[in-house]
Amino acid sequence: MDGRCLVCGENPGWLYVLGAYGPRNLRDEVCPWCIADGSAASTHEVRFTEIVDAPDAIPEAVIRELEERTPGFSGWQQERWLFHCDDAAAFVGPAGWEDLEDHPDALGALRVQIAGWGMDADETEMLVGSLDVDGSATAYLFRCLHCGTHLAYADLE
Repeated sequence: MDGRCLVCGENPGWLYVLGAYGPRNLRDEVCPWCIADGSAASTHEVRFTEIVDAPDAIPEAVIRELEERTPGFSGWQQERWLFHCDDAAAFVGPAGWEDLEDHPDALGALRVQIAGWGMDADETEMLVGSLDVDGSATAYLFRCLHCGTHLAYADLE
């Protein structure tokens, strides 16, 4: 995307297309490098990812890194960041059934989540099988930075 970064003044060819949490939206106004080094968050008192349900074992420094130096992603509902081995997991991307079938650990987590919505086993399997990157039922895939376990959660339009 052509345009100058509001923070560093450079035209890097890339601007962050999502908004920020705070007094200024910053959509299409900051480069990913100014997000990564924390200057965009500190200059404009914003967060790029909102962490609302981190386990107690996650250090505050990890939460700050996610909120202030990690670009967010767009989901149907409020996005959630996943954690494993007492650390933030790496966001891999939106995922459909085809992306998940090689990750039984992620599929197991999805089945537990969906069953928790009150669906029986057949309904759960039908929904898991219908997950699509571009559909109204999507999963978001993460990978543990320490042990490589894949995690996922489902999100519905």
